[in-house]
Amino acid sequence: MTTSTYGAEPGVLAIAHRGGPSLGPENTAEAFERSIGLGLRYLETDVRTTSDGVCVAFHDRTLRRLTGRPGRLSDLSWADVRGLRVDGVAAVPRLEDLLTAWPEVRWVIDVKQTSALVPLVQVLRRTHAAARICLSGPWEGWLEEAAASLGPDVSTAVGWSSLPRIVAGGRPGGRSARYLHLPLRLGEWRVPSARLVQRAHDQGLRALVWGVHGSLEMHQLLDDGVDGIITDRPDVLRAVLVGRGAWRAPDARPPAAARPRTPVGYEASAG
Repeated sequence: MTTSTYGAEPGVLAIAHRGGPSLGPENTAEAFERSIGLGLRYLETDVRTTSDGVCVAFHDRTLRRLTGRPGRLSDLSWADVRGLRVDGVAAVPRLEDLLTAWPEVRWVIDVKQTSALVPLVQVLRRTHAAARICLSGPWEGWLEEAAASLGPDVSTAVGWSSLPRIVAGGRPGGRSARYLHLPLRLGEWRVPSARLVQRAHDQGLRALVWGVHGSLEMHQLLDDGVDGIITDRPDVLRAVLVGRGAWRAPDARPPAAARPRTPVGYEASAG
């Protein structure tokens, strides 16, 4: 059962991007576990599907950068993907295993391909996790489709394709969006500003910024009123929030007996 709700508590959302690549190989149980150990209860990951429809936490369309293997992830079955190692050391986890391993964690799930929508909705239904999820991605149509299937419990962010319209003063096209995710920079241009954050608030959106890894930028964004930061350096963000008196103590973690007995990503069945 869901034990937490995405964005329900007040204060800044401290989110570990891909689990925090500074703490372990990205989008792996090792990185997620270390961020949780720091006290973070918000994590970001990406979802792609294998050739047999299993949702996995993996960013790239191709395998080369993360596993050293040629080809595309979507061409491999789960039986093949479970044998891959990110940076040569860490397994590629199933999304379902991540959701069940840490029921106290809230997740931003970045939808990387349209073929992941139906399997993703099925996973969120099986795990009863919709209320602690915020879906993000490039296209609002994808996110609206998932939200229509999951109901009002799930949160969504404005699709990235709408960012130019938002920056220019327009409104998001999606009806279900509650969050606006802004990149820190597009090329040399710094995107967030106090004015843009206020515009998001005026439209009923909470503004979060991703691509933020240094403490000075974190302080400036917090001064500008952002509602959350998505970072590769959750350790730095935690220190910044502690220093500002804005760090929230984490919720109690579930007892050890509630955790899986086998490593995440090694289950015998794809489910």
